[in-house]
Amino acid sequence: MSERAAPFFCPYCGDEDLRPNEQGHGAWECGACNRAFQLKFLGLLARGLQRADDGGDEHI
Repeated sequence: MSERAAPFFCPYCGDEDLRPNEQGHGAWECGACNRAFQLKFLGLLARGLQRADDGGDEHI
């Protein structure tokens, strides 16, 4: 099994100064804005996205 992907930037301030948090799996802290957050995979959607004629994404 491969390693889980890490976030590239903080969802609050956009900075890249992230490090794992002690709260456990999926928890991260941002050194720039001093916030902690947790990422969690919820599952696959029953309906996906379908490409529209104009090249954008559209819900089906």
